[in-house]
Amino acid sequence: METAHEVLIALAKRYAFAEVAALVGQGAGGAALTTKGAAQVQQLCAFGQRLLDLDAEDFGLADAAVEANTDTSVADRVAGDAVPADLRQRALACRMPQSPRERHRGALGSLRPAYALLLEVIEAHWRRRETAALVAAIHITSEYAPLLVWEQVLGHAGDPARLPAAVGGADSAWGDFGDPTCPHTKAQKSAAKRTLGVAQDHPAGWRTYLDRQHSNAAHALAVCAAECERPCTVITRLSKEDEGLVAEGCRLALAYVDSPIVRLRHSAPVGHGFGVPSPAEVREAWQRSRESLGRLEPRVLADDGFPLPGLPHLFSALAGVPITPDTLVADTADALVAALGG
Repeated sequence: METAHEVLIALAKRYAFAEVAALVGQGAGGAALTTKGAAQVQQLCAFGQRLLDLDAEDFGLADAAVEANTDTSVADRVAGDAVPADLRQRALACRMPQSPRERHRGALGSLRPAYALLLEVIEAHWRRRETAALVAAIHITSEYAPLLVWEQVLGHAGDPARLPAAVGGADSAWGDFGDPTCPHTKAQKSAAKRTLGVAQDHPAGWRTYLDRQHSNAAHALAVCAAECERPCTVITRLSKEDEGLVAEGCRLALAYVDSPIVRLRHSAPVGHGFGVPSPAEVREAWQRSRESLGRLEPRVLADDGFPLPGLPHLFSALAGVPITPDTLVADTADALVAALGG
């Protein structure tokens, strides 16, 4: 590479969005890149970095420069620059609605697009040897795995605006602190009770629920399906076919939650220690996880060409439909290369 332009193109193809934004902000684009063009480059960089960071609450912003974690010094001075509408619409499918009555339900409507994006992000972090970020993304996939299973029965991914009809009512122990037969922990009962009324809360309360309790509600549903010995109407109202589906799927989801690859988080900066796992340590932890999970779901043992072989098959088994890596990050990088004049 002999020119700054060639360096920018190479960095864009490596998803080095923050670096491209910073260099363009310092004038590395040269005379060939107009101020408006540089602003558009920084918009795409801000959006691409949000995808890699899984900063989904802001996926819906047309102006990605707002509160971005990348250099937006040029974009801040220009009007009319924005994330291309087609990329933004695809990202919205992975976003959690930030108020209870938003029309677009995103990842509360279906988690399948979010898991496709998560697979692409995991693959990208593997190629960039960013193992701490990879382990963090793996942890996120484990947090909501039970909802991927329940979506097949509920018709949504545990959306609190619709969940009460499926878990509340007479003879339900969901969120009932006075029922000693319910195996839910206090945290799970608290989250379960919150789901019954949070859709009527103000936006700040709604966001607090999503931040602190939604994953506990997901785990509570897994306990209902796979571990409760005296099931209440959360389970008994289901058909036998659906009951078997969520029981089998949630056993797999809970096994994944407790697998070595997910536990690896606790030795990384995103957990409780200060170490960062090497690629070899990540691969070894996944292989042990895969062997264990394969006893419940043999498809996980299939070699699908993914850096962590069998992970797409695991998510597909949980969802009941094929889930493959998205191309949203790659398409954003392609748009960035085009904006740079590549």
